[in-house]
Amino acid sequence: MQAAETAAEIDNPAEKQYNKLLSDKKEIRMNKNLKRMIYAALCLALCMVLPLLTGQIPEIGKRLSPMHIPVFLCGFLCGWPWGLIVGATAPILRSALFGMPAMGPDAFSMAFELAAYGAVAGLLYRVLPRKPWSVYVSLIVAMIVGRLVWGAAKWAMLGPSFTLRTFLAGAVVNAIPGIILHIVLIPPIVLALNKAGFVENNRRSTP
Repeated sequence: MQAAETAAEIDNPAEKQYNKLLSDKKEIRMNKNLKRMIYAALCLALCMVLPLLTGQIPEIGKRLSPMHIPVFLCGFLCGWPWGLIVGATAPILRSALFGMPAMGPDAFSMAFELAAYGAVAGLLYRVLPRKPWSVYVSLIVAMIVGRLVWGAAKWAMLGPSFTLRTFLAGAVVNAIPGIILHIVLIPPIVLALNKAGFVENNRRSTP
């Protein structure tokens, strides 16, 4: 009797199909997570390398902010959790490896700033309609939020010596070349990667 029930379960095509579907879903989820991990690792590596293009000169780096670009891309490609992790890790790791940004308030406030960039860009791009304008909206809102987070972190570390004028100079005035560069460069890259099927940041996938 038990053997007959076992044979019936094995021969049940509906159950076989259901088990295969569960197995396929699990495999797809694992593949997506693996892709996100690889993309995030590449973005983190770019965070280490791209600032070398400015010759490690702080004045040029602060104006062009090359390290911000891979963090934004990670948020768009992989989703907000990965963007947050890469953004928070990159400044501290680069400071430890290359001495720039300087360890202390600069590196730690930048870690908060970049974590906000990656998280907000990834979250908004996930919930907004998958249209070209949503890339620009997500990017600009992330820029605003990240700079506010940077200012709050700096003020928390430096106190009243970090004035409103200092914040505006660092977040807006000196950063204008980088803001323009990011708005011009990042959306076309995201749109091209999305068209090519490399974006793993979507509503139905799990982080």
